[in-house]
Amino acid sequence: MGDTAKGKKVFVQRCSQCHTVEKGGKHKTGPNLNGLVGRKTGQAGGFTYTEANKNKGITWGDDTLFTYLENPKKYIPGTKMVFAGIKKKQERLDLIAYLKESTSS
Repeated sequence: MGDTAKGKKVFVQRCSQCHTVEKGGKHKTGPNLNGLVGRKTGQAGGFTYTEANKNKGITWGDDTLFTYLENPKKYIPGTKMVFAGIKKKQERLDLIAYLKESTSS
């Protein structure tokens, strides 16, 4: 189980340069993440994804985010996300808890 307050810190430090979470938020280098959980890869309206991302065909949830956030380029080869990943299990759990809370529409 993750801690949303700690997850927010992880997001601010490691994700907010490229992503927003609020409903109606702008796309940056990466897509706005509002509505992320339960959405298929490559489906945020108005963002240009790689074919690899669009074709992955998974739905974002706890398990898929946990694996993806450890090493995005390994999970979706060909993604344009340059983030190296989060190796610490608890940091990933905290971030996912924050994302679930902050991106629910």
